[in-house]
Amino acid sequence: MKLGLIGYGAVAGQAVAALEKALPAPLDEIICLARPDGVARARALFDRFPGAARRARVVTAPGDLLAARPRVVAEAAGHGALKTIGDVVLSSGVDLLVTSVGALATDDIRTALEQAARRGGGRLVICAGAIGGLDILAAARLSGLREVVYVSRKPPNAWRGTPAENLINLDGAFEPRVFFEGDAARAAREYPRNANVAATIALKGLGFAGTRVQMIADPSVERNVHEIRVKAVCADFTIVIDGAPSPENPKTSMTTGFALANLIREQLRV
Repeated sequence: MKLGLIGYGAVAGQAVAALEKALPAPLDEIICLARPDGVARARALFDRFPGAARRARVVTAPGDLLAARPRVVAEAAGHGALKTIGDVVLSSGVDLLVTSVGALATDDIRTALEQAARRGGGRLVICAGAIGGLDILAAARLSGLREVVYVSRKPPNAWRGTPAENLINLDGAFEPRVFFEGDAARAAREYPRNANVAATIALKGLGFAGTRVQMIADPSVERNVHEIRVKAVCADFTIVIDGAPSPENPKTSMTTGFALANLIREQLRV
C-alpha cells in the first residue's frame, strides 16, 4: 500500500504521526513531494516517525511521485501546491485528498481540478479538516438551506501574518474584535491559511457566495473556536468546535492533521 504526500509541515507531520499510531501495520511506502529547499525537512519528518511506512522517500518532481504509483495522494502543502500539482495528480487517475480547500474558492483552480478529474478519472476528495457536522449540513442542503454562517474566533496571535494585522491592533486587543465580515469566497482569497474551514462549509452548503463568514480576534479564548450556524427547512442547528491549535502553527487546528490521517485510512481501507 503506497501513499503519496504533498507537504511536510504541521498538518503533514500530525497526519504521519497519527498514522504511525493507528495503522495495524506500516504502509509499504510513503512518497513525499517536496520543494528542493525542503528535502531535508521532509526527510526529518519521516525520521521522527519511522513506523508509519516500511519505506519513505522524498522526491522533488510530480512525475517521480506518480511514477511510484501511489494508491492515493494526500495534499497538505497549501493553496499554491494544490494549484500547480493538483490537476497533474487527478489527470493521472490518482485520487487526491485535499486539505487546502480554500483554493477551490478560485474559479480557475476549481474548474481546472474538476476537468482534470473528469479527464483522468482521479477523484477530488475533500478533507473535513478542523470541523465536523458536514453530514447534517449536506442533508439540510437537500431540504433547502435558508442561511449558513461561519464564525472563526481565535486568539489574536493566531491572526499574525494575515491581513488582520493591518486592520486591528493585535497587541492591543483586550476584547473581541471583528475584523472580517463577508462571503466565503472573499474569506478564502484574503485569508488562505485560515479560511479552509469556510470553503469546506461553502462546498457542502450554500456555495461560496451564499455562505457568510465572520472572523474575530478574541483574547478571551486560548484555542481556535469554529461555529457553524445553519437555518434550513428540515432543521436549525449550531455546531461549535473548540479546537486546539497546532503546536507548530497556531493558524492551523490540530484536528486537521488527525482528520487527514483518518481520511487516508478510509481511502486506503486500512
